[in-house]
Amino acid sequence: MPHPTTGSRRSRRPAALLTATLVAAVLTSGTAVTPAAAATVAEPDTAVLAASLTNQRLSWEPCGLDGVSPEDVADLRLACATVTVPRDWHNPRDGQTIQVRVSRTVASSSDRKGILLVNPGGPGGSGLSLAPYVAQSAPTLAEHYDVIGFDPRGVGQSTPLLCRVTYRDTDVTNDQITQANVAGCRSTELTRYITTEQTTYDMDFIRVLLGERKLNYLGYSYGTWLGTWYAATFGSRTGRMVLDSVAAVGSPTLQETWDLQPFTRDRAFQEQLMPYMARHDDLYGRGTDPMRIREMFERAGGTRVGMGPFMFGWFILGALYDTQNYPTAAAAVNTVIQYYEEWNGWTPEQILAAATAKLLVAPGITADDRAYIEQARVTAEAALKTQRDRSRLAQGTAEYTYDIDYVFEVIRCQDGQWNDSVAYWNAFSRRLTRDAPLVAPYLQNPPACAYWPTSNRMPKFDKKTFPKVLMLQDELDVATAYEGALAASKKLPGASMISVDNEGSHGVFPYYTPCVDDPVYAYLLDGRLPAERYTGCQAVPLPGETAVFEVGGKLTGKGTVRTRLITDDMREANRMLKRMLRTEPGPSYPE
Repeated sequence: MPHPTTGSRRSRRPAALLTATLVAAVLTSGTAVTPAAAATVAEPDTAVLAASLTNQRLSWEPCGLDGVSPEDVADLRLACATVTVPRDWHNPRDGQTIQVRVSRTVASSSDRKGILLVNPGGPGGSGLSLAPYVAQSAPTLAEHYDVIGFDPRGVGQSTPLLCRVTYRDTDVTNDQITQANVAGCRSTELTRYITTEQTTYDMDFIRVLLGERKLNYLGYSYGTWLGTWYAATFGSRTGRMVLDSVAAVGSPTLQETWDLQPFTRDRAFQEQLMPYMARHDDLYGRGTDPMRIREMFERAGGTRVGMGPFMFGWFILGALYDTQNYPTAAAAVNTVIQYYEEWNGWTPEQILAAATAKLLVAPGITADDRAYIEQARVTAEAALKTQRDRSRLAQGTAEYTYDIDYVFEVIRCQDGQWNDSVAYWNAFSRRLTRDAPLVAPYLQNPPACAYWPTSNRMPKFDKKTFPKVLMLQDELDVATAYEGALAASKKLPGASMISVDNEGSHGVFPYYTPCVDDPVYAYLLDGRLPAERYTGCQAVPLPGETAVFEVGGKLTGKGTVRTRLITDDMREANRMLKRMLRTEPGPSYPE
């Protein structure tokens, strides 16, 4: 049933967050040196460890960042600086250093609260632009905090990590290429120092150089894992901490977070996007039955064959990360249904050009939607160019080398040991084919992390030193599952959690409703957490709608959402697809 709502229209997710998660979603050394799990020792003192580097004076300079106008640079007093840090915080006196680039907006109020360091996730997401985004979208925070963004080590304008990988002409399967990537990265010297643990030391050293006693923090997605690791290591230095779209931080590795993603993506597609299209038959002309629309999409090849896999990977999946992009996702599904026969046999470049042209003029597409479509086009073009470059290098050679950006895998693999059993991953792949067939074709099993041994591990949470944190989580988040966040809330000492029912975006704050945002401001500005451990809030309507429709699970009286990872509608859709594949091996145009 629809729910009326009084909230104002929220803005889109920060561009830095969207870009990082999109790349991680679609394109899906060695060993860390000192196990972080042995953190029963005294809290590290980065000022002492860094020795003479602690005396460096930061040189702040105005900096132009994506999405920030010159006027905003001046209004926010936005500036950037470069911090020199030890390459290895476990052996800082070896003389080896790297650079970390930071951005800062300056508090305008005399009632300054300190610094608020922000991170967009990834792993490997650039965070320089997130500081001005937070300052602009939550100006009350910018009045009282210097908002600090940064590119983590290995990323962007910080010292970058590029892995030199050697490929043989016999490396033709995805698994062979994955193993070559892992081997090349593990033999790259810098790789072993690009870990969450080392980044938390960088964060604390930024605090030292800025002369702050405490580090306050707002982290999204993987940034919640990063923030939790920092709080577990530097408990006495941690101030107020907001974890938005929470990874399974109570788990020993990041594997659980990624193992849940196939099901959350299938869930959002079937539970929210298909009904959205069905409610807008006036725009898409596919009728009012969500299951019938899903059937049309699958008969057009779905994510298995034809142009559907390309459209899903570059235009639909990324749009599922932000419900404000649902018009684009719906138009892309409609385009697959309508044009797949016309584009049969086309190259990816031809599909990209034709699809972009169709989507830009699709019904219901706004200027914001067109901006997202253009961004997706640029990202896809860059990926296709990389493929062409590598193909040219490989022609007529027994082996060739190529530098790849593998930071995403480097960090998530080195943060804790993933399951390394091929039998386990084969079984997991069969499960995905059965229960998450929409995204199953995109997933490489075994993943890179199955080939990456590590002894690193997040420190255990000490109830005496771990700070109280505020967690934010949307019900149908496609990247960090609600189930993982709820489990994490029960493991983090003193955590409070705000759940947004019927919302599918990845990234919550600012949401522009009092129920969600007021507790964040109360906590960050005054240190007041909600009176109850769990708070349930209602979503705002999807684009073009004035009511909120019940999807997935429902809010309980305890302030949590009672939901299921595999819903009845998902099971029905999966049974439909199974029957279709059994009787019709190839795509056929739906009448």
